[in-house]
Order: sequence, then structure tokens, then C-alpha cells
Amino acid sequence: MSELGTSVRRRRVLDRIGTRSITMTVAGAATLGLLLVMLLSPVPYAVQGAGPTFDALGSVEDVELISVSGTQTYPTSGELLLTTVTTAGGPGFPVDAGSVVRGWLDPGRRVLPVEAVIDPDVTAQEQDRIAQQQMTSSQENATVAALTSLGYEVPAELTIVGADPSMSADGVVREGDVITAITVGSERTDVPSYQHLADVLASTAPGTAVTLEVRRDGETADLELVTSDNGTGSSVLGVFLDADFTYPVDVHIQIDNVGGPSAGTMFALGIVDELTEGELTGGHVVAGTGTIDIQGAIGPIGGITLKMHAAERDGAEYFLVPAANCAEAVQDVPRGLGVVRVSSLAEARDAVEAIGQDRTEHLPTC
Repeated sequence: MSELGTSVRRRRVLDRIGTRSITMTVAGAATLGLLLVMLLSPVPYAVQGAGPTFDALGSVEDVELISVSGTQTYPTSGELLLTTVTTAGGPGFPVDAGSVVRGWLDPGRRVLPVEAVIDPDVTAQEQDRIAQQQMTSSQENATVAALTSLGYEVPAELTIVGADPSMSADGVVREGDVITAITVGSERTDVPSYQHLADVLASTAPGTAVTLEVRRDGETADLELVTSDNGTGSSVLGVFLDADFTYPVDVHIQIDNVGGPSAGTMFALGIVDELTEGELTGGHVVAGTGTIDIQGAIGPIGGITLKMHAAERDGAEYFLVPAANCAEAVQDVPRGLGVVRVSSLAEARDAVEAIGQDRTEHLPTC
């Protein structure tokens, strides 16, 4: 074979190898580019993680989280940690596929469809507004519950803003009616505070005819209603109220960039500790969560396991879990963290006092 023929064949082989290499390189680069686009593209998921904790007895940037004036306060010790969850996903806070993959691989995070966490039709600004309203309501409820539990009278003007259409109040009460008294049988009770109304309803059997005295357009009106069952054997009127409270002492709660209703329990405990002689925690670090209403009932929240991990990370020894969250909480309890079941402010206070006195052997758990 001639040297010319060999040279031509060698050149053709090299040309094929070069073309193949170029093709593979281009294909690889294209695949990598597509993969990067996929990983960086927004996806319809939300990623939640253990957020920061805040000490209800401490300060944030040199500002006391809870400050009380107008009455005697007492020194505190230890910490009462309120816990948070961070959430990325949804309008204004999109997550990419890479973040979702990392979330799946990280046991300290949780990945959920975005609609399970955030209403996709609600804008980021609306989400912030709702969360801040919930936080404001949580602080108000915590203040009323704490002060009431300590024996303070918390006057309130109770204005009706609506009625449950399935109950007898619908079509009888009007928006703007102000409740002034309630009569059950022959016993009339003035209603200068929400607690007065709650006490009457708690001792009244569902299905009882009552007379609700209201101030309407500057005049007094008597409204005939029949109470309904609140689900626990006590009565409800079936009206929605806007309460304008008059606080006997000045309680100010200062916390920025945190929203939602779940800090109520720890706010209330912090207020109780500052207004109670003796150190409630006994120097221990106690964390917790839970909504609270003005009667001191503690309700469930979301992200309980993530909040427990945040508490353990920041040195908590015990965690107060709303009773309704117990089934979820026991699925992932961080090592070394004691879990205490609570359903009311009174139970939460009793638990913290027991921890402070190192009497934990009989604390209720999940």
C-alpha cells in the first residue's frame, strides 16, 4: 500500500475521532446546561426548615422582647424559647429544583407541595400582612390570658362583627352591636369583659334560651337567642366579636420579622414569669409553641418537629407541645429533649414550675 493511501486513511480516522469528540463535548455541554436550567428553575414546592428561636425573657438587639410597666415586676432566669419555622416557596419566594433535592436529602428540612403550605393565589405582600395580623392577635390573646390568669380584670368592649349562619344569632344580631349584658333564666349578668361572657356561657347548657342585651345605635336592645354547643358541652352564641381591651398594666411585646400565631403560649408564659415573684424556670431552658386564645386554651400549630429541632439546637432541655400536636411530635423527637404535653396556659405554667423545681417525673408527655 502506498504511503499516500495510508496517509489519507489516517487523516479520515482522525477526522472521524475529532468530529466524534466535538459532538460528545457539545452534547455533554448541552446536557449540563439543561440540567443546570432544571436545577435553577422554580418548582411548585415549598421547603421548610428549623428557624431561629427567641427568648421571651430576653432581648433582641438590646430591646426587651417583653416589657411590663405600671405594676411590680420580678427578676427572671433561664430561658423561655419561642420557636419558628423558615419557609421558602410560593409567590415572591420561589424555590428551585436544587433546593428541593437538598431538602429531600436533609433530615432537618421538609419538602411539601406549595399549596399545602401557602395559598398560591395569595401574594407575598398579602402573606406578610396576614402573618403580621396573626402575630398581633397572638400577642393580644397572650396578654389577656396571662393577666386574667394572674387575677387581673381586663375590661373589654365586645362588638359584634358577624354571626354564624347556622346558629340562631344569624339575622338577629347586627354588625356593630355592642354586648352589655346577658340574661339566663332570671339571672342577668353585666358583661364588662370577655371573661364575664365566657364564664356565663361555660356554665350554660347548649340549647338554652338567653337574652343578649346590646347597645345599638345609641339605644339598648334585647335580643332573644338560643345557644349552641361549642363541642365540649358548653354554650356559644354563634357571634363573631371584635374585642377592644383596656389593659390594667402596660405590656409591650417587641419582635420583628416573625409572623403567625404560634408564639402565643410562650408570650403568655413570659408575661406570667415577669409578673410572678420567684423565677419560673429555675434557670432551665424551656422551649415551646402553640396558639393561645384569651381564655388560655392552647391550640395546635404547623411544623412541630422542625420547631423541636430548632429548640434542641439552641440548648432547650424541655419542649412544650400542644396536646393536639402530640401524635406528630412523637415521630421525630430530638435526642435529649424532654417533651411535655400542654393544652392550657395553666398546664403550661404548672409544667414550667415543675421543671424549675426539678420535679419532672410526673410531667405529662405525648
